[in-house]
Amino acid sequence: MQVIGLCRFSYPAIGGFQVEHETLEDRIAFLYAEDRLEERFRFFECFTLPSLRGQLDDDFTFLIMIGDSLPDHHRQRLEALVEDIPQVVIQSHPPRKHREAMKEAINSVRRFDGEHSLQFRLDDDDAIGVGFVARLREAGLNLKGFAGEHRSVAIDFNTGFIAQPSATGIAVEEIQRQYWTSALGIMINPNAKVGVMNFGHNSFWKWMPTVTMTGEDMVLRGHNDYNDSRQGKNVSKVSLTPLDKDGELRMKMSYNIDADHVRQVFGA
Repeated sequence: MQVIGLCRFSYPAIGGFQVEHETLEDRIAFLYAEDRLEERFRFFECFTLPSLRGQLDDDFTFLIMIGDSLPDHHRQRLEALVEDIPQVVIQSHPPRKHREAMKEAINSVRRFDGEHSLQFRLDDDDAIGVGFVARLREAGLNLKGFAGEHRSVAIDFNTGFIAQPSATGIAVEEIQRQYWTSALGIMINPNAKVGVMNFGHNSFWKWMPTVTMTGEDMVLRGHNDYNDSRQGKNVSKVSLTPLDKDGELRMKMSYNIDADHVRQVFGA
């Protein structure tokens, strides 16, 4: 089964954000603000990419969607960060309606080989456990008979951390949350052309059967000032505790995230 991950790296879609902007130009200005992009790049370098490099099953495709208006120096920085990860494919697109653009992008790298498609999304400030691709594929194989009766089935790994990096290290809160984007997979029927972005992650259970996988470090939600979910009203508070040496070792073993690298990048 082909495994496809999708990351929208500040792609200025029409729709798809919890916080709206009055014009497309306003959205692009927000997404490409230098302070915001600097923070995204640091999270991407310290959280997202190490977790991809550390996958125990390296048979996957990771599609990064960017806007065709992303300034050249930012695109070059992105390309340099991922050049050692052969699974990464970068696609540049003009602004389009969110769900349709994401579906077509995923289908452009999907094999349509008669097998179910396993897909996940990963924000550019989040990470997945190093066993995620392997466990997602294992779950997909185990569910193959059942999944044949449905257009799609969700596979939700619900255990992990909210994590905030800084010049002093990483502070975390352990969590169990259902249907968070990080470590939430979807199994698509061979004949269906919908993708992981055609459904709001919080409402997967409304549209398909879901299976919950618990008790493994798989979710890592980056905590920062520019989280889309933190821009609105009624933002929930988190209680973060700095990791000690044992915690840093667990972060390295579970996500391939190196606390010393975090200190170096965020202390620059």
